[in-house]
Amino acid sequence: QVQLVESGGGLVQTGGSLRLSCAASGTVFSFNVMGWYRQAPGKQRELVAHISSGGGTNYADSVKGRFTISRDNAKNTVYLQMNSLKSEDAAVYYCNAVFNSRPYWGQGTQVTVSS
Repeated sequence: QVQLVESGGGLVQTGGSLRLSCAASGTVFSFNVMGWYRQAPGKQRELVAHISSGGGTNYADSVKGRFTISRDNAKNTVYLQMNSLKSEDAAVYYCNAVFNSRPYWGQGTQVTVSS
């Protein structure tokens, strides 16, 4: 059983920063890809960023230059540093990890951006 536990969400003002963390526990694998998705009210879940086990990264255009994804393979933990937050970044952020094509999801952490 694999569990992904997110932390670091909260309330931040426009232009502020937050750092999300996601740690895998249980029967932990070396995940091929780890990443973050987000879902705002009334919208579909969308990819924010993901990172391969080798460190290759991919970002949504809307967050390029503002967000940075990183991972600690030894700890099976992935991070998302979010800077210059905008109101449109407000959403529930979900951690995602893939092993042998099977996806695992965290429970989500709320990010609220106030003006």
